[in-house]
Amino acid sequence: MVKSRNLTRSARRARRARSARSLKITKSASRFLVKFGTFFFGLSLFSVLLFRFVPIPVTPLMLIRFVEQLAEGKELRLQHHWVPIEAISKNLPLAVFCSEDQNFTNHFGFDFKAIERSVAASQNGTKRLRGASTISQQTAKNVFLWPGRSWVRKGFEVYFTVLIEIVWGKERIMEVYLNSIEMGKGVYGAEAASHYYFKKTAKDLSRAQAAAIAAVLPNPREYSANHPTPYIKSRINWIERQMRHRRPLSL
Repeated sequence: MVKSRNLTRSARRARRARSARSLKITKSASRFLVKFGTFFFGLSLFSVLLFRFVPIPVTPLMLIRFVEQLAEGKELRLQHHWVPIEAISKNLPLAVFCSEDQNFTNHFGFDFKAIERSVAASQNGTKRLRGASTISQQTAKNVFLWPGRSWVRKGFEVYFTVLIEIVWGKERIMEVYLNSIEMGKGVYGAEAASHYYFKKTAKDLSRAQAAAIAAVLPNPREYSANHPTPYIKSRINWIERQMRHRRPLSL
């Protein structure tokens, strides 16, 4: 009987010890998460505030593509030259607006109607519609994140999209987009793309040339703006028709 009581007491002490250890681990994990969350929020807010005024020299995608070139033994190319939006032809922001996100000036980072259409198309087993990802989302992804389709990356994309909409505003978002988006194999931004495809500055792009650059954005490593396939030619014609019915963007 005494032995049984001693075993019971030992079991209770062991349970209390396990509970204490579990509580200690939980508290430690909670403190770590709070510290990490505070650090991440502070760093991300600082980065967004900094890039509100400072040109963005390089993005994660540029580095990833460069490493891929090295690994695959391909020609190393990383062409990127930041220019202010005033040094970019007004044809180009209008072209990407018509091609990528015609609700850019009206939404707060997310086109929910386009998202609903994309989800419906996916549920029906049809090909996913383009257009669900806005210019703001693409900018947030290009500047702060990595390519991919995981829910974790998508969550960060939502977070940074809201931040840049609040801190940057539409004109800065468009300026960063036009300077950082991938526009060819190892070619990033309007100025580099203009020289690469048409041997001219971004300021001098014609409507047709701006439409050609916008037309390849869905897959800039597969298509060429100055040697368009029949599919790209049809996209260029469609974008030009859209541009004719719209005034230059006022951001």
